[in-house]
Amino acid sequence: MAGGGSSEFDPESVISYKFPEILYTYTERDAAIYALGIGACGNDAVDNKELKYVYNADGQEFIQVLPTFAALFVNGVGSEISKIPGLQYDPRLLLHGQQYIEIYKPLPSSGCILNKASVAGLHDKGKAAVIEIEIASYEKESGEPLCMNRMSIYLRGSGGFSKSSRPYSYSRNPSNQTAFPKIPKSQPFAVFEECTQASQALLYRLSGDYNPLHSDPLVASIAGFSRPILHGLCTLGFAIRAIIGRICRGDRTLIKSISGRFLLHVYPGETLITEMWPEASRVIYQVKVKERNRAVLVGFVDLDRISSSL
Repeated sequence: MAGGGSSEFDPESVISYKFPEILYTYTERDAAIYALGIGACGNDAVDNKELKYVYNADGQEFIQVLPTFAALFVNGVGSEISKIPGLQYDPRLLLHGQQYIEIYKPLPSSGCILNKASVAGLHDKGKAAVIEIEIASYEKESGEPLCMNRMSIYLRGSGGFSKSSRPYSYSRNPSNQTAFPKIPKSQPFAVFEECTQASQALLYRLSGDYNPLHSDPLVASIAGFSRPILHGLCTLGFAIRAIIGRICRGDRTLIKSISGRFLLHVYPGETLITEMWPEASRVIYQVKVKERNRAVLVGFVDLDRISSSL
């Protein structure tokens, strides 16, 4: 999309692009580092609801894995996006817009995951293009489906490629997965406040997202930020941890699907306030930054069932 509207750009060649299959291998150590990266045990090193994510507590054979760990399976796909024919953009101006995750079974504490990616959507937003990538993940040895990720990525400066007056838009996603519910006007059922660490992005990047936007002050400045920002998926991890703790009573296996829309950046060190509204088997949530009183993330989580103790 060079020049924000290259006549050589063919949307059909983008949506038909065939990604190579990508393997993602991880160990218990990776799962534990990820848990620490999204704040597990950050305020209480012996938290009985979260120690299981970083330590074999109470004789459990393996540590448990948080459901948002599934988002790491897409790490290898990012570098492949730049290989899509005609899709030209400045990677420093790339923004993660939305994330949707379906969990089919509890994630194992270690494993080798086979990921199959495809383009699920492409939209011309004028000054920006939005591309949706869907990744189906399978346990390599058994072939069983494990989870699915779908991410929407904003490529700033890459729009304007439509051939007609009507902006180009293609999506194969079900509307019930892409439509975001309105945040209720009522008081939230539960609220969880947690301060991120000044080094939070530096810790989270050890899980594989090495985008310098989250670590390099110069790159952050070029992108329009006063300092490196927190990964959107890190903020999502904080939110889902809050829901597991407050709504699921620590039972991560209740999570069936996760949807999040990133509204605004978070600076490491800021305080996150997660507000939750259970509605049947769905939890609507909103995350605000306390210091700026701004919403940074909204979404919903579908549960296998609501905890009977609510």
